[in-house]
Amino acid sequence: MNSNTFRMPARRSAAAAAAAALAVGGPVAFAAPAHATGGADGRASAVVLRTGLDVSLLNKTVNVPLKASLNEVQAPASAEKTALTVQVEGVDQGRPLNVLRADVASAKATADREKAEGSVTLAHAKVHVPGLPLLSLIEVEEVTSRAVCAAGEKPVAESNLLGTVRVLGKKVTLTTGGTTRVEVPGVGEVRLELSRTETTSRTAAVTALELAVSVNPLKLNVAEVEGAVTLAAATCEAPAPASAAPSAAPSAPPEVKPQTGPQENLAETGGSSATPYVAAGAFALLAAGTAGVVLARRRARD
Repeated sequence: MNSNTFRMPARRSAAAAAAAALAVGGPVAFAAPAHATGGADGRASAVVLRTGLDVSLLNKTVNVPLKASLNEVQAPASAEKTALTVQVEGVDQGRPLNVLRADVASAKATADREKAEGSVTLAHAKVHVPGLPLLSLIEVEEVTSRAVCAAGEKPVAESNLLGTVRVLGKKVTLTTGGTTRVEVPGVGEVRLELSRTETTSRTAAVTALELAVSVNPLKLNVAEVEGAVTLAAATCEAPAPASAAPSAAPSAPPEVKPQTGPQENLAETGGSSATPYVAAGAFALLAAGTAGVVLARRRARD
């Protein structure tokens, strides 16, 4: 047996493979496999105190905005702050003003791909505004707020107000879902909204106390204060879910060009315009394979 004998199966295999390639009419396009892309981290925020007040001094000849915040934090960069006072300058006849002083004032925000959470704890706190150096705008014993958004779960927003609440020196009883109005003659008026919450399918927000302030002590126009004060607010947004996406763009299918000439027989037989070329190619390959076999047998006999 010589080396030509080993070439016969190889030639037959090559011919069969080429015929099969022609039979399917050209190259086949394969779409790239899909893979799961990771979801984004959630978001959260928390703040102990935020003020948006307009202060008018000396019979409204000087207007000073009083915008301050205490322990305001945001995530994805998880953070926690625990400062107990916030002081501002230039709004109380040149004296520094402690807008808030508390025994406990903590704001925390955390977020990852599983859950986002904002939370606030405030205890034994007093809020002051210009013109009332000895009288607190509001005093609270304990306030907590919490907003939690976990992936695939319903968001939660809740707040709790424990103990006594005093507004402009008066003890008040607050109710959820409504507004409480406190008026002190010669001092001013404060309207309070307790435990305001809002949730959607992926977000939550809560504010323990929202105060609308209008203060003009004894109507001397020494310091007239208008605006809003927010206590213990938290928000969250759930992490974005993972999604399936192709790892690469699929290869383009071969371009099919229309054939010219009569097409009646194609409709009758169910063939395509490429059928004559496929048949011719397959026949040529088969003839080449047969000739190779005959030649190999002759050489073997020699």
